[in-house]
Amino acid sequence: MKIGIIGATGYGGLELLRLLHNHPEVEQIDLFTSSDEGKSFSYKFPHTTNLYDQPLLKIDHDQLKSYDVLFASTPAGVTSRLLPPLIGKGPKLIDLSGDFRLKDTTEYERWYKKTAAPTEAIEQSAYGLTEWNSQEIRNTQLIANPGCYPTAVLLSLLPLIKEKLIDATALIIDAKSGVSGAGNTPGPMTHFSETNENLTIYKIHEHQHIPEIEQGIELFGAQKTPVTFTTHLIPMTRGIMATSYAPITSGVTEEQLVNCLKETYAGRPFVRIMNESTEFCTKQVAGSNYCDIHVKVDPRTNRATIISVIDNLVKGAAGQAVQNMNVQFGLDETTGLTQVPLFI
Repeated sequence: MKIGIIGATGYGGLELLRLLHNHPEVEQIDLFTSSDEGKSFSYKFPHTTNLYDQPLLKIDHDQLKSYDVLFASTPAGVTSRLLPPLIGKGPKLIDLSGDFRLKDTTEYERWYKKTAAPTEAIEQSAYGLTEWNSQEIRNTQLIANPGCYPTAVLLSLLPLIKEKLIDATALIIDAKSGVSGAGNTPGPMTHFSETNENLTIYKIHEHQHIPEIEQGIELFGAQKTPVTFTTHLIPMTRGIMATSYAPITSGVTEEQLVNCLKETYAGRPFVRIMNESTEFCTKQVAGSNYCDIHVKVDPRTNRATIISVIDNLVKGAAGQAVQNMNVQFGLDETTGLTQVPLFI
């Protein structure tokens, strides 16, 4: 396949390049930018020397039509105008920004503070939560790759909500992310002096992933409910830990919750239910496309604690995008994604 990566110089683009470089079905990767046109990619990122020494290309619609797959890893508000003219013109389109995730354009504009993509394009897109939406992913040309936080949250909660084992109306979700989730554009909150030896809570009740989580619960869990979702920045590079608290349905046991998760994800290679160990950390998935889930019930409070960990740049972004590409082309989901987690 001939691949184009738009926004190649961001962290998402870099991770796409790392994963696609060893993908057995990929023959060519071209790198596009809106800010560093003509510069050598390896000059900008010396770790790619002798691998990707080609100049970064200017974004040109006519040229983009010649690719089998286009990955767009740009800030929100860019692909809403860039990608719609390419629908039906040849390439499969996989968007890693948030521009096509929310089906309600009013909600998008409220939470993202940007003009929404055309309704027709949004309606043609498929939400790319691979384990829950493979059929639509297989049959669409435009994939809205999920956000990192929603991926971690929805994978861990949807089976339990769908089977009505927990009370979704009382959900509290506490999520923590490494600094790479903020992208590679410097800002006050990601400045070393501000981040190091610090823990920051941010976007309290205002995070743009809140409506995406609620939409996912309604779409796949068949329940419409608001959620309490809080995000924190941790002084580490990669990783998300999402810890959710919910009352369990009367008579439900921890064993039932675990079995529900195991049955839902049986045969899904990238979701692991890890209830045999009491140790659970973000490093166990670093650099990989895994989502690991752990569940415990507190009999004193009749509440479940549901924990999931992902690498925000892989399962939360580039890895899931490649997984979706594999589904689109009828390949095994694990193709090019068999990396062992980088624990140390």
